[in-house]
Amino acid sequence: MTTLPPRAPNGLHVLDLCSGAGGLSMGYYLAGYDVTGVDLHPMPNYPFTFHQADALEYLERITASGEIERYDLVHASWPCQHFANVTNWRGNSADHPDLLTPGRELMQAAGRPWVIENVPEAPLRPDYLLCGSQFGLNVRRHRAFETSWGGGGDLLPPCWHHKGLLPFMHKAERAYADAMGCTWMNKTEARQAVPPAYSEWIGQQYLTHHQAAAPAA
Repeated sequence: MTTLPPRAPNGLHVLDLCSGAGGLSMGYYLAGYDVTGVDLHPMPNYPFTFHQADALEYLERITASGEIERYDLVHASWPCQHFANVTNWRGNSADHPDLLTPGRELMQAAGRPWVIENVPEAPLRPDYLLCGSQFGLNVRRHRAFETSWGGGGDLLPPCWHHKGLLPFMHKAERAYADAMGCTWMNKTEARQAVPPAYSEWIGQQYLTHHQAAAPAA
């Protein structure tokens, strides 16, 4: 079982759809959120409350039932294979369905603040485009984030792709997973993971937006 690091709870609850083994879930946790993950596949190393389910069906069901109101923020990492350039190097993107488009529609219909994460080449509005080098991580891994609040907030330094950064390579997967901060995952789970630092920062940006938008007492 993963030993969770300390945090300062903020009283908010995030639903992480297509959570995988919990890279971005961990980041939200570190930003103070309670986290619930949903993934189609079993994730025995996922460190928080977890439901194995089809994420589209799950979101549609809890929106219809009103259970969605339990969550202050909905995050989704819809599968990237349909859009990722690397898919066409190894196969055919047409073999992978576009879940991002119907997923965004369901998230908008749910009526809760939301975040979508995907590869930079996906059809997202890049409100935030993040790289490991911006957080002092020894990895080169770009991810785009589209948000319901449209971006803004704290500034980060630009990418610095210095010579020592680790690119993703199957022969060094354990080192790459650890450099991302995904130490509780096995190396296969970490292939699809995103560094927790990204969502810790995104979660902090939402808190800033949420607090600014809250009516004065």
